[in-house]
Amino acid sequence: MQSTTIKKESKIASKSMLFYCREGYEADLAAELEQLSAKQQIYGYSQFVPNSAIVHYHFYQELSTQQQYVSFPLSDCIFARQRLCSIGKVELTDANDRITSIIEYLKDNTELSDSCLGDIYVEHADNEKGKEVAKFCKKFTVPLRQALRREGWLSKKAHSGLPYIHLVFSDSTECTLAFSYPKNRHSQPLGITRLKFPAEAPSRSTLKLEEAIQLFMSPAQQALCLQKGMTAVDLGACPGGWTYQLVTRGIHVEAVDNGAMAESLMATGLVSYQAADGFKYQPIDGHVDWLVCDMIEKPERVSELMTQWLCNRKTTSTIFNLKLPMKQRFQIVSTLLAKMSTSLNERQIEHRISAKHLYHDRDEITVLVLTGAHLI
Repeated sequence: MQSTTIKKESKIASKSMLFYCREGYEADLAAELEQLSAKQQIYGYSQFVPNSAIVHYHFYQELSTQQQYVSFPLSDCIFARQRLCSIGKVELTDANDRITSIIEYLKDNTELSDSCLGDIYVEHADNEKGKEVAKFCKKFTVPLRQALRREGWLSKKAHSGLPYIHLVFSDSTECTLAFSYPKNRHSQPLGITRLKFPAEAPSRSTLKLEEAIQLFMSPAQQALCLQKGMTAVDLGACPGGWTYQLVTRGIHVEAVDNGAMAESLMATGLVSYQAADGFKYQPIDGHVDWLVCDMIEKPERVSELMTQWLCNRKTTSTIFNLKLPMKQRFQIVSTLLAKMSTSLNERQIEHRISAKHLYHDRDEITVLVLTGAHLI
């Protein structure tokens, strides 16, 4: 991850990080954080409650301000939705004046400079318990924002180039105070990419591909890599949720499946339907710009197939889903992705692999592999 220039210097001591994930995937995220910690030689330990949708990582030494900005890149975390630097918990015993307790805690535990904060998020875990305090969090945001502005800490308008302050409520009597930093955070509350389901799309799976495109590629990369007139193969296409995303961008798609495609997609003139086995299919002209795949198959088979297409130059880039096993999910997917990278390196194919357990995924992760002209 590139180094971030700190424009507004504030002293914020942190010895732990707080990560959001999908409920039930805490152990997978914890295993991933342990590996990242060893890789960066910033040591500590993970702590979580099963099904809490939150994992804490406690460091043995206090992180410097620069380490808080750049360590544990969110883009490197498959199972993390959001990455926050935690400074501690605040007990809110006075239900009539919670704000004073929060302001006093910030004064005692930080040295915030003028207009050093770009926004405020009052949040909760994305699970059933968290939903119980969701309404409270929504109501509490406005008065707390006003209080932070009175203290001079919060910019007049939201500023994405500054740290954000997050208050993570377990209930209305206790919250964790934390900060997120530019270029190393998800830009939306709870680390969730909110998307509207297109009425014309034939299935909700379309949201997986849309989220992947938005998360993995900048607007400039999307303009370069998803141009009108490009070609693609969609393995396991029917009824056409992923094909829809490609067609709306003017991309010609070879839709491969034994099921039926949505008639609305066939009517665009951009889709050719191929009733074939996705593991044996060959692109009509020998090469396409994109291979996308959301087949319900063992992750080993899918990763091997994607690797073959890339190594044999049948596609420039690919987006695909890997269905997750019941146990050792992080260990298995990280091994498969490392094997894919090794194979590409052996063929001297420059590449970039991104992987994420998306909000619209369930028991799968979505992977992007860019190569060749798609790399910028």
